[in-house]
Amino acid sequence: MTSIAQRSSGLVQRKTAATMNAEAKGENENENQNDYEEDDTGDSKETRLTLMEEVLLLGLKDREGYTSFWNDCISSGLRGCMVVELGLKGRVELEKAGMRRKSLLNRKLLYKGDNPTGDVLLDEAIKHVKETEPAETVQTWIELLSGETWNPLKLRYQLRNVRERLAKNLVEKGVLTTEKQNFLLFDMTTHPVTDTTIKQRLIKRVQDAVLSRWTNDPHRMDRRMLALIYLAHASDVLENAFAPLSDDDYEVAMKRVRELLDLDPEVEVMKSGGNDVMWAVIASFIK
Repeated sequence: MTSIAQRSSGLVQRKTAATMNAEAKGENENENQNDYEEDDTGDSKETRLTLMEEVLLLGLKDREGYTSFWNDCISSGLRGCMVVELGLKGRVELEKAGMRRKSLLNRKLLYKGDNPTGDVLLDEAIKHVKETEPAETVQTWIELLSGETWNPLKLRYQLRNVRERLAKNLVEKGVLTTEKQNFLLFDMTTHPVTDTTIKQRLIKRVQDAVLSRWTNDPHRMDRRMLALIYLAHASDVLENAFAPLSDDDYEVAMKRVRELLDLDPEVEVMKSGGNDVMWAVIASFIK
């Protein structure tokens, strides 16, 4: 908005050139911030992604439509995303640390509320947590949901076909499409990226979080972005977001990621605003 005069107590006061320049600068900064916030939220609810969908999207090859055959980390990483989502949505919590100050990895994950989350996978996970007695730790739940257990009685907790189900969610949101590819001995359903704008926006947000918007304090970062960085790293897909960077920016980005990985979750969770469930998941991956 451009203005030459201000009305104050019925009088017209002329602005100095310096004042006008300062206000114009402030307006431009506000516009830039608003632009960034619009980018963060996307154009509509249909393009807002869960942590699981974001991690999967970072891991998918754009044209081929599948994750690397050599990536054996993404399965547990996606289950970690589920637990964090449930914690951020207030559906689960950790038991109290108690007088002896139990560590994050030893505290049990407790059911808190089962109002529908709007996501079938999350609702299945919370149903398992609700029905399980005695309660299990966060690390145990990540293993159970992944099917990584030697106890045949607990295989029922495994959430199956998670990557395919997440990919179908992204197809419904218009981010991916579905194709069939022939791999010599078998056919495989793939999901190439059809809306590259959404993926590029996601990559830009991740890059900015450790470059232009770096705060040097995890508690001043957006919680979901902080969790995304940790979980993308645990899923071995974070490098994909940094691949387009210049050598100098890549070095800075990785240096700051290492700073986050070197943090002690037991210390960070004690600080104001720390989310117990999120830091417990982080602790289970960087232990």
